Amino acid sequence: METSSRELQAAEYLEKHQIKEVVSYLTSALLFFRPEKPKEYLISLLERLRIAKVTGVAFPFFMDNSNIVAMFEMMDSSGRGTISFVQYKEALKTLGLCTEDEDLQDDGHKITLDKFKEEVNKRMKEICEKTKGKDSESYQTAAGLLLLH
Repeated sequence: METSSRELQAAEYLEKHQIKEVVSYLTSALLFFRPEKPKEYLISLLERLRIAKVTGVAFPFFMDNSNIVAMFEMMDSSGRGTISFVQYKEALKTLGLCTEDEDLQDDGHKITLDKFKEEVNKRMKEICEKTKGKDSESYQTAAGLLLLH
């Protein structure tokens, strides 16, 4: 009977802290990106989750430059070198870099790859800035991992 009580407590703990979801996400990301240094990669993902929690910003899918280019190219299926404002806004939402109620102004121009990369980098930097002063050592680590080049 004690074993089932312990199993129940363990299950409740895992559910309460959403451990299964976190482990599933970490495993999926690991298998999708297949980084050279998997342990360091997992540590960086957990740090990003912590930053999201500290700043209150939805967990963004931090990506390197090649991932940003790939995302842009998927949206630019015709190969014209531009995407629509609607695609741009949805991509920022998907990445966790734009809130539902944020009022982005459509200037009527198509979004180029350079503008898309610039905006993603700017918004990621802003997220890093929000953590400044809360835990300077973690901030330095996170800033080094998250700023896109």
